[in-house]
Amino acid sequence: MHLIKMIKNIARAFVVKTRSIVQSTWMSYPKKVRCNICNWEGRRFLSDSWHNHINCPKCRSGIRQRLFFAALHHTENLSFDKIIHRKNILHFAPEKIVGSGIRNKAAHYATADFFRPDCDFKVDVSNMPEIKNESYDIVIAFDVLEHVPDYQKALQEVHRVLTPNGLGIFTVPQKDNLLVTYEDPTIITPKDRLEHFGHWDHRRIFGDDFCQTLERKGFSVTAVDETIFSEDMKRRHVLLPPTLSKHPLATNFRKVFFCQKNL
Repeated sequence: MHLIKMIKNIARAFVVKTRSIVQSTWMSYPKKVRCNICNWEGRRFLSDSWHNHINCPKCRSGIRQRLFFAALHHTENLSFDKIIHRKNILHFAPEKIVGSGIRNKAAHYATADFFRPDCDFKVDVSNMPEIKNESYDIVIAFDVLEHVPDYQKALQEVHRVLTPNGLGIFTVPQKDNLLVTYEDPTIITPKDRLEHFGHWDHRRIFGDDFCQTLERKGFSVTAVDETIFSEDMKRRHVLLPPTLSKHPLATNFRKVFFCQKNL
């Protein structure tokens, strides 16, 4: 009986391994798409619950991260040399794939988060007295502002800690064709936040007025989206969902906001 059980376990492991190899091979060929961060190439990216084929199967990058690196690699005014090289950088809610791509090029790279113990600072982006005025050249916060109670105060804090002409680099979820940011402090349960804002711990969903809000907080804004890149680059690196989501709260058209602090 023990021998039969052992043979069954070996056979089961063989089937699982074979299935994994077949699936990996099928995903890898033909090489239609390529991640511009980790350089994985394959048939298509993975899907999430809202969008089909947008997440890299190797590094798990999404459209917002790939748009950021596309800007650094392919736009003159937002290049690595001008934005990242020898800069002091503070990265909120740091994604490993983003950090690994910029850390070695920066003069100093620090991480921050209110909850995570693996960051350099345990700090709220809307209230960070630990961080001195004008102490960082770059502050990065990808999909952070929808979580904080007062995002406008967070923008003021980022402005405070940036050096003159420093850059805040933000992404936020923006519902398609929503003109004005929607938030309601009376919506507090995870179920209601999921229904209204698209995620159980989001406090708002941003509209097209986000750019104007940034400008009112003392920034000059450059919004980078897929339209500034070639059709081939947009398709190959998946800088736009191949199929637009029909979810009513979906962000189909991602933007990265490069926000220079006004003097």
